[in-house]
Amino acid sequence: MIHIACRNVWKRFVTNSVLRGVDLIVNPGETLVIIGQSGCGKSVLLKHLVGLVDPDAGNIYVDGEDITQYRRKKLFEMRMRFGMVFQGAALFDSLTVGENVGFALREHTDKTDEEIAEICERKLRMVGLDGVQNKAPSELSGGMKKRVGFARAIALDPECVLYDEPTTGLDPIMADVINNLMIKLKKELELTSVVVTHDLASAYRVGDRIAMLHEGKIIFTGTPDEVRRTDNEVVQQFIKGSAEGPIEAGFE
Repeated sequence: MIHIACRNVWKRFVTNSVLRGVDLIVNPGETLVIIGQSGCGKSVLLKHLVGLVDPDAGNIYVDGEDITQYRRKKLFEMRMRFGMVFQGAALFDSLTVGENVGFALREHTDKTDEEIAEICERKLRMVGLDGVQNKAPSELSGGMKKRVGFARAIALDPECVLYDEPTTGLDPIMADVINNLMIKLKKELELTSVVVTHDLASAYRVGDRIAMLHEGKIIFTGTPDEVRRTDNEVVQQFIKGSAEGPIEAGFE
């Protein structure tokens, strides 16, 4: 399990300062959910955690080591400890389900085809998908594609999984299936998890703690119960879905 800490992280794209001094801690074995308006920088922050985006200022620590100082080889090795579930699953349409799940195994290990096939079958079984290895992604429902994305994320036995809007585009029942799967994988694989979402039902369901990103900073962190009870006006406006309040509609 991995410990992650962001210290005063800043990121600017052209004229838009997306992150403006983010401080955040993810404890080993917990599921931390990051909420906030669309376009507020949640996914950008997620990418910083594995060095896919470099901060303009500040530091990001993984198990006490500042990954912003890593050279390319060490950064690559660190990323092998992480799995990532992308918004929309992001499967390769030209590959079968089995080939999608086994992609990283072929690229980054010396395992045989037989070993990779066995691992893919096992990981697909963990996410409730048996016998779909030879199907094309186009033959799957949205929920099944999400689960294939989960299987691919855990193929290399990561210590931490990052989820980018895992329930987007799903009906409430299938969204709860995905929520249950995140909880199941965390327990069975002893994972640290970071979930980016604006789906509050999912945040309350899977999160040990919830952090709200607003105007480039983490303005509140607490348990789901603490989020519900807080008197922070920004958090309350967001969780109530109200147009009235300190959050300006249309803020990017």
